[in-house]
Amino acid sequence: MPAPHPAVYAVTEKGARLGRRLAARLGADLFVPERLADLSTRADAAGLGPATAFASLGGLVAETFAARPAHVFVCACGIAVRAIAPHIRDKAADPAVVCVDDAGQFAVSLLAGHLGGANALAREVAAAIGAVPVVTTATDAAGAPAIELLARDLRLPMDNPAATRRVNGALAANEPVAVFDPLGMFTPADPDAARFFEWVASPAPARPGQPLVVVDWRLGPLAPDRLYLRPRVLVAGVGCRRGTPAEDILSLLAHVCREKGLAVASVGLLASIAAKRDEPGIREAAATLGADVRFFTADELSGVAAPNPSERVAKHMGVGSVCEAAAMLASGNGKLLIQKARTGFSTVAVALAG
Repeated sequence: MPAPHPAVYAVTEKGARLGRRLAARLGADLFVPERLADLSTRADAAGLGPATAFASLGGLVAETFAARPAHVFVCACGIAVRAIAPHIRDKAADPAVVCVDDAGQFAVSLLAGHLGGANALAREVAAAIGAVPVVTTATDAAGAPAIELLARDLRLPMDNPAATRRVNGALAANEPVAVFDPLGMFTPADPDAARFFEWVASPAPARPGQPLVVVDWRLGPLAPDRLYLRPRVLVAGVGCRRGTPAEDILSLLAHVCREKGLAVASVGLLASIAAKRDEPGIREAAATLGADVRFFTADELSGVAAPNPSERVAKHMGVGSVCEAAAMLASGNGKLLIQKARTGFSTVAVALAG
């Protein structure tokens, strides 16, 4: 299924003309009020591209806000703010929103500047129409890196994104941010970005009040000035009965990880036996986690000395262990952090990759 296009909204005739240019440049869909439908029809007939008429901007945005990756409003900022306000959730989920005045003088990054990409979109829009990009996020204004973008580029999911406020505040103020990174995975590509951080040997605060970025697969104390980035280094071996729902697998995995002090967000791979390749529960669980899936044949799994083999599993699957053997084999080193745990429907085991 193709990805949805960005949306461009215009509320005046002048804005519709500008919006048409932007929609063509961005590969976006243009929306205009019903009163401008005749103008839209004439423009389409002239080969300038179609537009979809709407009766209510608020009603339209209620349908499109979560469904589109980005939104460009050609109107006053107040109109855009009122349209999107009921639908704003959080910085990790909100789409990019940019507002452009209908004279095309300014392109304002209004929402989701970092993770949503609104800052970059504002610059792209400004370049397309000769406008001035307006970006007000503190790190950009200070010429400092944004921790959300560094984490995204390094493929390190954030476990507690609320802590980015304290970290970004320190970066914008040119205050050093401590980094505990035992696996050596926090390596900004831009050498200039690295100067804002100081690497420490312990997850304990280097100085009272200093913000800390912890890059680790283990759980730790939550605090407003402690941001956890989760390297995808855990492998979950999974076994299940036919038709087991993803919720059962995910609930068991979350339970055992919490008990053993591991971060579910660090699970980057689910592994199982090839006979379970068509189990929707396993694939849905992996999709929910944003994890890859790998399957092994019974012969491959039988070569692994799992600690808790089962005669029942051997009878049904042709191999004594599924979850433990799959986790050990997929990890590349056979080091289990969590041995087999089970519900009535599924089993899981967790290994550390490397």
